[in-house]
Amino acid sequence: MDLEVSGLDHIYVSVADFRRSQAFYDPVMKLLGFKKGTLPIGGDPHCHYFNRVLQFTIRPAKSAGEHDPYAPGLHHVCLRLPDDAAVDAAYKGLRSLGVEATEPARYPEYAEDYYATFFEDPDGIRLELVAHRRLRSLIRDRWEELVEFEDPISKAGIS
Repeated sequence: MDLEVSGLDHIYVSVADFRRSQAFYDPVMKLLGFKKGTLPIGGDPHCHYFNRVLQFTIRPAKSAGEHDPYAPGLHHVCLRLPDDAAVDAAYKGLRSLGVEATEPARYPEYAEDYYATFFEDPDGIRLELVAHRRLRSLIRDRWEELVEFEDPISKAGIS
């Protein structure tokens, strides 16, 4: 049986101050087109933000500590938008909400068409909004050509 993961279903993020994080994520996720649910799990409050393909949930942390993106664990969460114009619009929306986001820019050190903005939640968890890249379309469209597991992108000459 060949298995294929069809997408990232959900992400759960534990937050230090649930109310503070909810006040941050509610307008940010609404701006990004997510809807909200508040079904508790195990007696703990949760905010479930979801769109057609992804659920992003915040829940209260069980222990204290600052998030360190360079310690073992989550480094950042990157959400893909359709194009550069959507990244620009999201940036303007974030700034209008008072969110400190980086000016959208090209990051040629990642790829020539990499266009993104970055920001952090109240716990210091990094969030990124990136424009859909040519590479993602090429991987989707030429998937059957990428037969090797080890570094198939470089071997296929896709950049």
